[in-house]
Amino acid sequence: MGFLQGDTNNIIIDAVLTDTGRQFLARNDGSFSTVKFAFGDDEVDYSIIEKYGRTVGKEKIEKNTPIFEALTNGSLAQKYKCIAVSNPNLVRLPSLSLTAGAGTTGTVSLSSGGTSGTRFQRLVLEQTILNEVSISSELVDQSFTIEMNNLFLYVRNNAPDSIDSQRKATYILTRTGNTSLGGATVDFTVNTQAITDTQYQIYGLPNNKTRIQTYVKVTGLQSGAVSEFIVEISKT
Repeated sequence: MGFLQGDTNNIIIDAVLTDTGRQFLARNDGSFSTVKFAFGDDEVDYSIIEKYGRTVGKEKIEKNTPIFEALTNGSLAQKYKCIAVSNPNLVRLPSLSLTAGAGTTGTVSLSSGGTSGTRFQRLVLEQTILNEVSISSELVDQSFTIEMNNLFLYVRNNAPDSIDSQRKATYILTRTGNTSLGGATVDFTVNTQAITDTQYQIYGLPNNKTRIQTYVKVTGLQSGAVSEFIVEISKT
């Protein structure tokens, strides 16, 4: 859904169905139903608030921010969803950090061949916050979405909630623990699919067709915090 500013200063709501929504509608069996919606602020430059203050900055954002058109590709729409928080004095939001499973460069290394122990990796992400003694209870994530390319990866012992036309698999996992600041942790194991030689030739790195780089994205459903990291898969 996009908000388009017309020449008459009217706000026009441009609503379109995503490709997945169109698939459900095309079934014509009653399975299509709009049960929830979300707002996003992908276009907003919040440095305007820092420069001009809340009152003037808010007005400048409302009048001068160009708004994206609605997109049918759900994986591209609303990268940064808005959240509702009742605390008016909240000045900091938590972030998600990958605390276990990655190398020193922040890249997760796997192999689609070799021993079975190199084909999977346990990953742990936790909520962190700077210059605060605790995380607001409203922003403690109870669930997380895990997104990855189903051609190359899957989450062990879990079935994807959905797989879209771009082969992006989405998993919904509940929190698995707590941090010292009262935040949540999520713990899961990512495993390589059976990747063929042809796939390495097509999707391999330009200078090394024995390695594939793909991404995993983790989003906290209550805080809206996002962590995205590289997974590099080697052939042997």
